Amino acid sequence: MILDSLSNFINYVALNPRFAKVAGFIATHDLNTLEEGKYTIDGEDLFVNVTTAKGKTPAEARLETHDRMLDIQIPLSTTETMGYTPRTLLTPQPYNADNDITFYDGTTPQQYIDVHPGMFAVFFTTDGHAPCISNEVNIKKIIFKVKE
Repeated sequence: MILDSLSNFINYVALNPRFAKVAGFIATHDLNTLEEGKYTIDGEDLFVNVTTAKGKTPAEARLETHDRMLDIQIPLSTTETMGYTPRTLLTPQPYNADNDITFYDGTTPQQYIDVHPGMFAVFFTTDGHAPCISNEVNIKKIIFKVKE
């Protein structure tokens, strides 16, 4: 997992061959004015979802992992709290290959992080994460999906 200021994302481009394209998208788009929807950057290997998610309580947020894609999550409208647990500490659960997701219902995250607007969090395939924790009803956010 990585947590940092969005202005520092360029420092991480060596970690994944597609991160340079993410940095380029961030540099050439006003993230706050993007219309909701899916933006394809590099086919199914790199795309971004602009969405308004429902805020959840910590008890409502579900830990999840992905096998093929990592997430770069960027809250836009409000601070978003995200739960985190290393995947190695999670009990294996059924994997949904169509949606590249495994949910871990009833599992409390090991820790929580606050991601403020202007920051980003990267969750690798080794990271369990529970997004969308907020007192706000809606959270406008961006999620880059990057093939790992």
